[in-house]
Amino acid sequence: MQEKLLYEYAVIRVMPDVERGELLNIGLLMMCKRRRWIKAAVELDTARLLALWPSADVDAILRQTASFTGVAHGLPQAGPLAGLLPEERFRWLTAARSACLRTSRPHPGLTADLDATFTALLDRLVRLP
Repeated sequence: MQEKLLYEYAVIRVMPDVERGELLNIGLLMMCKRRRWIKAAVELDTARLLALWPSADVDAILRQTASFTGVAHGLPQAGPLAGLLPEERFRWLTAARSACLRTSRPHPGLTADLDATFTALLDRLVRLP
């Protein structure tokens, strides 16, 4: 029997108009502390975003998501937070904030295949059917 690994995930969301309070799922962040594994992906559907928020600053959102995923993946150019352990980066990235880029609360799960689970969650929670 394959070992089951505990993981946590959060949906990456954008809220371009704080007064409206609407969120659009644009990515996924997932972490497994035991494996020191973290993965993030952003798939911003700009047509969908602009259909909901015609005045959204797409370039600013893309810069923010690049910074977010850079920290998640530990890229040196993302700054000092990128040097933290994966579980510390996950906690920092999922902390409550009042910015247009935010995450859902973290959710736990068990899996024998982190990459397959990541893809399945991304398909279900972010990608349009």
